[in-house]
Amino acid sequence: MKKILTLVLASAIGGAISLGAYKQFLEEDDTTIVVDTTEQKSSLIPTAATNAVYKAYENPDFVKAAENTVNAVVHVKNITLSAGQMTFEDLFLGRRPQRAQLGTGSGVIITPDGYIITNNHVVDKSQELSVTLNNNKTYKAEIVGTDPTTDIALLKIEAEEDLPVVTFGDSDTAKIGEWVLAVGNPFNLTSTVTAGIISAKARDLSGNPDNTQSFIQTDAAVNPGNSGGALVNTNGELIGINTAISSQTGSYVGYSFAVPSNIARKVVNDIIEFGNVQNGILGVQGVALNSATAEKIDIDDTQGFYVGGVDEDSGAKKAGLKEGDIIKEINNVKILKFADLKGLLRTKGPGDIVEVTYSRDGTITTTPVKLIRNISTNLPTVGIIKNATAKELKKLKIKSGVKITQFDPKYEDYWGKNGIEKGAIITAINDQEVTNVDDVQEILKKRSQNESLRIELINKYGEKERFNFR
Repeated sequence: MKKILTLVLASAIGGAISLGAYKQFLEEDDTTIVVDTTEQKSSLIPTAATNAVYKAYENPDFVKAAENTVNAVVHVKNITLSAGQMTFEDLFLGRRPQRAQLGTGSGVIITPDGYIITNNHVVDKSQELSVTLNNNKTYKAEIVGTDPTTDIALLKIEAEEDLPVVTFGDSDTAKIGEWVLAVGNPFNLTSTVTAGIISAKARDLSGNPDNTQSFIQTDAAVNPGNSGGALVNTNGELIGINTAISSQTGSYVGYSFAVPSNIARKVVNDIIEFGNVQNGILGVQGVALNSATAEKIDIDDTQGFYVGGVDEDSGAKKAGLKEGDIIKEINNVKILKFADLKGLLRTKGPGDIVEVTYSRDGTITTTPVKLIRNISTNLPTVGIIKNATAKELKKLKIKSGVKITQFDPKYEDYWGKNGIEKGAIITAINDQEVTNVDDVQEILKKRSQNESLRIELINKYGEKERFNFR
């Protein structure tokens, strides 16, 4: 009996030792480590408390952002008149038949009393505008003001009660890779929500280095009808107005573009306060650097904005900026391309002060620059014009006018063949005397679609010439 008990005990001890050895040396480690990420938060929007930064394996919650946005995004319907098919009777009676066309888009309610922001191209040439809310109520809308340059328009409706709104976020602090929602009415499918991430910022679609575009690029699906709708972050805050897609088919293929909310907010604030957009400028001309431009002007630096000239009486001149300086940052925002510079300045107005960091002979300096009012504009068929100085007017023995500083490339040969050079002074447009850029903008604003453009100018010899464009 003792032998049997001894054998059993020895077997039990041997089994325990074998099992322990297997656990210690042979079995794979399958330990699960739980990481608490609930405190991993980053404040992206100054007006918001916090905004979760989601990792690739986490699922962002879009429900609250969508619920807060859909009720404040409206369906905009625009009726325009276009030339209809002419019959023999119309030709005989000298009539011009017209037919109504319906265009649709989206808009975002930004105040409880009915101010709505949308795209200029959504309401352009409208004969009648209506806005339908998410609760199916329809209101007649009036255009408060537009800015074709940024493609932003401001509408107003009169509702019986306070309306739901989307609050503005800070598009400058939005991050590439951040989740966003596009809310609008594509193909007349009302209250549609799509999701994506911010793919790029300060994007220019024109291919023109002198263009002023500065879009947020996303991969949230946007289609015809989304124009003027909201691009919001996961807090439901407005960081962009959906404006364009890049496509060979006319429908979404993976890229969409939005006007940054900081630019849109500046535009609508100016429209409400001044009736037009007040742009602030540094007062410099130049080019964004890359390998090709750096080699052309014989410098080693390939990043920044190279200052090729500084305007007299500008904030940049008074702050000491000179030709050859390279602007690296403005208000701690890196300037890598022209769209970075223009995008930031479009959020500022005359009198605002910005901190400009620039490189001069390898030395980095930061200085405050007071922005001045934009004194130039684009005149169709001519190009860029700006206010003429008293000295320039006196030289040509005239009292007032605006100066041609750059020709439109499409018409440069035409002006050259007619002996008109840069520096010529335009004294009247459509038989109205002009004294400054404001006069020109006002004349263009009131000019009807089919009205010809009549330009009176003084050439370099002091001779008056007239041109008529139809």
